[in-house]
Amino acid sequence: MRWKGLWFLGLLAFVLPHGKALGEANGLKRTVVKIFTVTNRPNYYQPWERGYQYNSSGSGCILPGKLILTNAHVVSDQAFLQVMKAGDTKKYTAKLAYVDHDREVALLRVAEEGFFEGTVPVEFGPTPAQRDKVAVYGFPVGGDELSITEGVVSRVEVQVYSHSQRAFLTLQTDAAINPGNSGGPAFQGGKMMGIAFQAYSGGGVQNTGYIVPVEIIQGSLKDWREGVLEAPPNLGIHWQKMESPSLRAYYGMKKAQSGVLVTKVVFGSPAWGNLKAEDVLLSLQGQRIADNGTVLFRNDERVLFSYVMGQCRSGQKVEAEVLREGKPRSITLTLRPYEPLVPGPEYDVRPTYFIAGGLVFMPLSFNYLSLFKNNTAPVELQDYYENGTPSETRRKVVFVNEVLPHEINVGYHELKQSVVAKINGKDISRMEDVLEAFRNPSGKYHVVQLEKSPEGEDSFGNRIVLEAKGFEEASQAILKAFGISEDRSEDLMEGDGKKDGE
Repeated sequence: MRWKGLWFLGLLAFVLPHGKALGEANGLKRTVVKIFTVTNRPNYYQPWERGYQYNSSGSGCILPGKLILTNAHVVSDQAFLQVMKAGDTKKYTAKLAYVDHDREVALLRVAEEGFFEGTVPVEFGPTPAQRDKVAVYGFPVGGDELSITEGVVSRVEVQVYSHSQRAFLTLQTDAAINPGNSGGPAFQGGKMMGIAFQAYSGGGVQNTGYIVPVEIIQGSLKDWREGVLEAPPNLGIHWQKMESPSLRAYYGMKKAQSGVLVTKVVFGSPAWGNLKAEDVLLSLQGQRIADNGTVLFRNDERVLFSYVMGQCRSGQKVEAEVLREGKPRSITLTLRPYEPLVPGPEYDVRPTYFIAGGLVFMPLSFNYLSLFKNNTAPVELQDYYENGTPSETRRKVVFVNEVLPHEINVGYHELKQSVVAKINGKDISRMEDVLEAFRNPSGKYHVVQLEKSPEGEDSFGNRIVLEAKGFEEASQAILKAFGISEDRSEDLMEGDGKKDGE
């Protein structure tokens, strides 16, 4: 999958640049805390069951206002949180105050006033430049006490955040970063310039760690203070570099022009109805896009043009300049979130499901595909995630994950991971369509039309046919036999005339 090779840290180490006073180092230690998380993740294969529970740890730092800053992945799906100051032995109960899974930012509160005695809040500094020295504090594996490591910023560029699969500005450093470092502060000149969040492993790569820069953190905190709850927007296009002279000539680009070729516009995105395939996107918000897809960042650095979107909010209007059929034109887009065909990583929510006649219907998701290790997920399902986009007729990929055996579904007991096209003649675009379709049988039967069986056309065919007579009684008997309390997830109960306990 696209996140292969990146792993979470939990905490980051900190080392001061050479020549800094010991007193400054001791002062910075008073900003750092260790976070203990009891995690209870959902079961994405059998979503009516609770997931497994485990313990983990990460790092954080004290912010003004008696808040603790850490990574979102340190506290995602948390059931219980505790924090401990560096050099202390007492653990204090903490509560989640805010989480931004997209930008890897979370805030904790501690009710006991005594926790903050002797602590010092961090000061935010600027985003560092390449070759600047950084010092990272945290509690990585290998010991119990605070760890301090030193390194330099080797790259400043847009990278995919493993936790959210979203791309934002990132600092790469050669400071030693290990599991347990996530959420730990990185300092330059005594001021915090980011928090550690992931590292690269494999392929002989060494000392490649990543830091969420302070400008991303400040943007997230600004949204929190102002009550902005929507995720940072995406433009919603697929694009191609225009480095080929022949490609540039084919689309009528002049020597002074540069940009990227729009190859696809995603349904429901801000670009839908505004940009078109084969437009050449020349600039965004007045920032000229180079043929390799980068924009100027600071004086002489370049980052991917998606950086511009990372600085914007939903509801904001942005100006785009395009070359369409050889003629330049200006277009105003209103940014908004949009739902991909297959949702990316989700946290702190229960998975969606519906069981009818023993057939377990689920929407395809990144979380489900993550159950399969080493790229062993069914190829058809993986392709929907990698290449699929929503359309007017399909907003989500609905599939039958498994069949809970019963007399009513004999002949289909081995069916798994089959995408649904229609039920009782109704096109299935989302999970709500499944519930509606089962209210209206096709005569004496419920007919589920599959898009394709992963085992081949000759294994189960393309249709599941179940008798409508006695269907509800059989469905209830199946739930009882498998110890399942509800035939659907809580999010499907609202608006369907069914509430908890009914």
